[in-house]
Amino acid sequence: MVPETTPGPKLAAPPMMSEAAVLSPDLNLPNLITLARLVSVPFALWLILDERYGAAFWLFVAAGISDGLDGYIAKHFNRRTRLGALLDPAADKLLLTGVYLTLGYGGQLPIWLVVLVAGRDIAIVLGFAIIHMIANAPRQFGPLYVSKVNTFLQIALVGFVLARLGLDIEAGPVTWMLIVLTAITTLLSGFSYLWRWLRLLRPADRTL
Repeated sequence: MVPETTPGPKLAAPPMMSEAAVLSPDLNLPNLITLARLVSVPFALWLILDERYGAAFWLFVAAGISDGLDGYIAKHFNRRTRLGALLDPAADKLLLTGVYLTLGYGGQLPIWLVVLVAGRDIAIVLGFAIIHMIANAPRQFGPLYVSKVNTFLQIALVGFVLARLGLDIEAGPVTWMLIVLTAITTLLSGFSYLWRWLRLLRPADRTL
């Protein structure tokens, strides 16, 4: 799964790539892979709710591999499209958020952490929408470093929990270490985005 970016179309095309190729909505191979990952989300959540954690873990791993694969093909074979730019982060976020919600519902993750993770995502989307209504802000922002770390920890936590439950891996203190680190970086990421929004409200800083 790719590190998150603030919502907005990702159209950073290679220099030699034509504008028509970038904007093409065709269902090429990377987009089909992304759609397959999107379709797998309900199945992954059903596996978790049915306590088939081993199968859910391997599906989660497959989703991560497919995310890297579609990104590699799109980048190195000039197959990036507007549709793919919208579908890819949507599929990643739906899968990760859905897994957190279902693990929280099943008592495998603390509810407070699930609320924190989901609340931060909602706050980022709302903040992005509001900042565009009241300020002349860029349509897309580069991801914050702390958000990249947070995304990695979120993925590592649910991956470890699924592996522990489905593959009988000894947990020890690892689960709670990941929970604490995920919570801390989630808070830091949320406050960092809030600080970015506030700076954008100042005319001198709207070039971010």
